Amino acid sequence: MINKHSSPPIETSTEVYVNKAKIIIYSIRRLIQAGELYSKELSKTYSVSAAQLNCLLALYENGPLPPSQIAKYMLVKSSTVTGVVDRLEQKGFVQRVRNSPDRRVITIELTETGNQLAENAPPPIQQKIIDGLKKLSEAEIDEIAFTLSKLTDMLDVQDLEVT
Repeated sequence: MINKHSSPPIETSTEVYVNKAKIIIYSIRRLIQAGELYSKELSKTYSVSAAQLNCLLALYENGPLPPSQIAKYMLVKSSTVTGVVDRLEQKGFVQRVRNSPDRRVITIELTETGNQLAENAPPPIQQKIIDGLKKLSEAEIDEIAFTLSKLTDMLDVQDLEVT
């Protein structure tokens, strides 16, 4: 005989774990989709990728820079910047300038077209994160940083080159 007044079944710890894992995976997917949607919109509207926009904005905000400095502003490796600059140069947004007797020393500068794009382009997606983090306490920010670091460690992507 079933008791009408019995309490609902209690979730086992495995079920709780699986449900929480689903929430985490769903959240990661939403983050990835947001990045992809942003990139598609950039490409469609401005004919640049997110990395290319970041490069343009670094140059717009700081003036002509060597590739190594651009990499620092973009938080990527110098080898990544080379490809980004190649594509921006092909599109007429930047130019390489050699103003040293050593022809290996170059700086990257915006063309007039690149300058106009940087002035009118939307902020990088990272700006939304920065604006959101400003509304949180230091403890909340530390918790997010710690947790994301744990996730990247789980995925073994801590040494993955960010582009």
